[in-house]
Amino acid sequence: MTTTPTRLSKQARREQLLDTAVAIVRTQGADGLTLVTLAEKAGVSRPIAYDHFATRSGLLLALHRRLDERHRAAITRALRDAAPSAGAVARVISAAYFACATDMPELSAVSAALKGNPDMEAFQHEVTDSYADLMATALLPYSGLAPHVLRLRCVGVLGAAEALAAELNRERATDAEAVTALTDLIVGGLDTGADR
Repeated sequence: MTTTPTRLSKQARREQLLDTAVAIVRTQGADGLTLVTLAEKAGVSRPIAYDHFATRSGLLLALHRRLDERHRAAITRALRDAAPSAGAVARVISAAYFACATDMPELSAVSAALKGNPDMEAFQHEVTDSYADLMATALLPYSGLAPHVLRLRCVGVLGAAEALAAELNRERATDAEAVTALTDLIVGGLDTGADR
């Protein structure tokens, strides 16, 4: 008896395609990911892949968005379990930031593939805003700073985190050193500046 394959809903098919895209980037790098290779690896027709993402850039942006959402969700879960202190919250944020680099290397590869893409620039601003808001909300109970000042400091810390990640990738720092450095920067940024 032959069984007919179950037809996936549009959303379920999109998730399947994105799962396949992650696997392709993991094994072949972002250069190996095209709509054609995606269709072949996922076992679907090319028009299905094009219908979901239209262009390779559209596929890379969708994949980047998905990986970023997973990273943010991991930070949010970790923050729920953090001890209620500035240092503990800062350490959770720092550890989660650098864990992303090791747990989701595909994110860096996809980011690099999208360099120079105008849609990616807008998306990067959205990501920075989202992370800065997440950090500021988590740190607000431990800071005497006005919320907008704290948020601005969080934006600055995110820039520092990128620089520390580059040092980590160049093997000029260990994971523990990077986490400690970022934690110290975060906690140091909570100072109200009243004594200056």
